[in-house]
Amino acid sequence: MERLPPESTQQAVGYPSLFLLVALGALVPVVPTGAVVSSAAVVAVHQTAPLALLFVFLVASFAAFVGDVTLYWLGQRGVRSKSGSRWLEELRGHADPDRLAQAQRKLEDHGVAVLVLSRLIPAGRIPVMLACLLATMPLRTFVRGNLPACLAWAVTYQLIGILGGSLFDEPWKGVALAVALTVVISGAPALWRGLRRRRPGSSGQHA
Repeated sequence: MERLPPESTQQAVGYPSLFLLVALGALVPVVPTGAVVSSAAVVAVHQTAPLALLFVFLVASFAAFVGDVTLYWLGQRGVRSKSGSRWLEELRGHADPDRLAQAQRKLEDHGVAVLVLSRLIPAGRIPVMLACLLATMPLRTFVRGNLPACLAWAVTYQLIGILGGSLFDEPWKGVALAVALTVVISGAPALWRGLRRRRPGSSGQHA
């Protein structure tokens, strides 16, 4: 299949799918939402609709915002009540203890501004969200800081997709490049931390 479906079909299926995947990825931090947004941007680059890229940006940022706020609300239940404790424990399972401690220090120093950076740094969102929960940050305050974070995140990954889509005439090649770039970006910090821990004399190695 060398051709994509008609643009009307892409829009009818693509935007709802984009929203669901990004919102789900915000709730379950295993879905590669950055790659989803970049791929959607690649497809939008090859469409004739003048507002296609704008729609991708609006849908992706809104979905990320809805997912983050929902996850934070569930996390607040985990902090405040035993019935919701499983959500807090689930979040803890996705956060490195060292990164959580670092996020708590940054939150103390910079306040809600750290939310913007947490969305742009791979694997930075959950530790910062946990730090906000443990600091009992009100939902309203979290929302105020999370909105620009989601907008910046959507712009960043959309630019990756625009780059991939503009380099190739065939959309699938642009999608492949965009996915590869997002995988490298998201995996590089974890790889670097793993290499540092394996160095002789690192804190993780003891006799």
